Order: sequence, then structure tokens, then C-alpha cells
Amino acid sequence: MSAAPLPRFDHLLRMTDHLGTFEHAEFATPRPEHGYCTDDMARVLVVAAREPHPEPEVAHLAEIAVRFLRSAQDLDGSYRNRMDARGRWEDRATTDDCWGRSIWGLGTAAAHGADDWTRRTATAQLERATRRRGPSIRSMAFAALGAAELLSVRPDHPAALDLLADAADRFPPPGADPHWPWPEARLAYANALLPEAMIAAGAALDRPELRQRGLDLLAWLLDHETTDGHLSVTPAGGSGPGDARPAFDQQPIEVAALADACARAATVDDDPRWRAGIAAAVAWFLGENDGNHPMWDPATGGGFDGLLATGPNRNQGAESTLALISTLQHARHLVAVPA
Repeated sequence: MSAAPLPRFDHLLRMTDHLGTFEHAEFATPRPEHGYCTDDMARVLVVAAREPHPEPEVAHLAEIAVRFLRSAQDLDGSYRNRMDARGRWEDRATTDDCWGRSIWGLGTAAAHGADDWTRRTATAQLERATRRRGPSIRSMAFAALGAAELLSVRPDHPAALDLLADAADRFPPPGADPHWPWPEARLAYANALLPEAMIAAGAALDRPELRQRGLDLLAWLLDHETTDGHLSVTPAGGSGPGDARPAFDQQPIEVAALADACARAATVDDDPRWRAGIAAAVAWFLGENDGNHPMWDPATGGGFDGLLATGPNRNQGAESTLALISTLQHARHLVAVPA
């Protein structure tokens, strides 16, 4: 066994200017003409705030992300998602996934930010955002993760408690079919987010039945997305009972969501499957996947944008690079993977 590669921020830093992180790249070359998005900047804030002793450049990434999210936020707590290359917002504020992901990033920064300004500013933005509620279970689940992060250091924070309780009450029950206990007719995107949010909410609200529901659902998902000893994750178009496997294209964010959820599960349950799940997520990026292709570039530290039936999409956009960094952050703390 050898240690997993350390998370590297080189490519992410090259993808970032004073406004934010560019959404797209052509291979390893940033494409600033395509602008920025709040979804990515929330993820930037998550990975930057997670670093226990960040280099100055990484701490600055967190500052850029906090300022970006402050600009994205409307007075009522909702969020715009798309900024053009000149720094102009292109859409109206909503409480869709960008709202939930922003709360996730802000809660992570409020709890773990490297400096007082980051923690205070993130907390103030989160408090404004929690005046609203998301329309979908996924937007609420992202928000629940942020609320749980803040509650880990401020367990009596009223706005975070209210939001987390509202999210917990909206989590759907398991499906009636024992062969398909997933609470939706089809797996969609960021699937492991749902059990992770159940685990986080169950732990923070002292609701053991909800925490166990999340653990059981995550165990099923991990088994469902494992084939011949490696991850074979849900493709971009989703999947349902009886769909052919493997299916493409597979997105790095699906793998990162599994690693996030397994890391969360390991904090409340000592079953070795959670550490094994993180190891499988790392191994997917290193080439143990349905195509036997490495899904990152060791020379740049960037992640490839998707696994197609014909091989990797070798563009190294922000989303895939952040998924790689996030997964390796968990691996650094929890597991080793085969050389």
C-alpha cells in the first residue's frame, strides 16, 4: 500500500483570476471567454476551507470564493449562477442548486476557514441565505451539508438548526422495492449527496433513525455503483433499475460525491466499507474504472472532464479538477490506496 497522491492546487490556481475560477478549459488551457459559475465557486470554497494549513495562495482562493459568493447573493438570500468573462451576471437569482451549494461552501468556510475574516464573512452570508428554502431535495441537501458544518462549531446556531430541520423533514423515505430502495425512480446526479445529507442531519439533530437511513442508503449506492471491484458510477443521463452497465459518460463529480459521503459516514460509523469507498474513489481517478484510464493529469494536477466509452475527455475544467482535489483531500486523512 502506498499513500494516495496529495491534492494539488496548481491547475486550479492557473484557472483563477481576481474575479473567480474559470468554468472551462481546453485540455489544460483555461478558457476565460466562457466565464464563471457560482456552483464552481462554492466548490472552490469547500476545498480551500478544508485545507488544514493552507498555503497563502490557497487561502487567497478562499477569499476570492467568498467575495464571488457575496456578489452572487441577492438581498433576499437567493443566488445568481452565471457570470460572464467581464464580471456581469447573466441570470436571475434563484434557490436552485447554486443556492444550496453556496450554503455548503459558506458553512464549510464558517467552520474551518483559515482566518477570522473568512469565517465571519461566510457566516454572515450563510445567515442571509438561510432565510430562503430550496425547491428541490438536492438544493436542500446541499444546504443541509453547509448547515451541519456550521453546527459542528456552533451547535446552537438557530438559523442553521432551522434549515437543517426543514431539510431533514423533506428527505424522502426509502423506495418500497427492496431491490431498488433509492427514494427516486432513477438515479440522477450528485446521488451520494442525499444519503450524506441524511447522515449529517441525523447526527447534528440527534435523529439516529435518519442517520441510519442515510448509512443504509449509502451502502446500497456504493454496492450498486461497484462492478468487478471498481467504481462504475451513474452516467450523466442518470440510470434506473435494469439499465445496462457500464454506462457513459461518467462524471468525476459523481465519484467525488461518493467520497464525500463515505468520509461523512466514517465520522459516525466504524464500518470499514466507508474507508474502502474512499479508496475506490481515489482508484477511479488513478485508472481503476470502466475504461482503465487515469482520469487526471499528474503534470498539472487537473482532473479530466468525463469518462466516455472511447476514453477520457481530457479537458481539465474547474468542476472535474475540484472533484479530484476533494477526493484526494479525504484520502489524505483516511486511507491508503494500492500503488
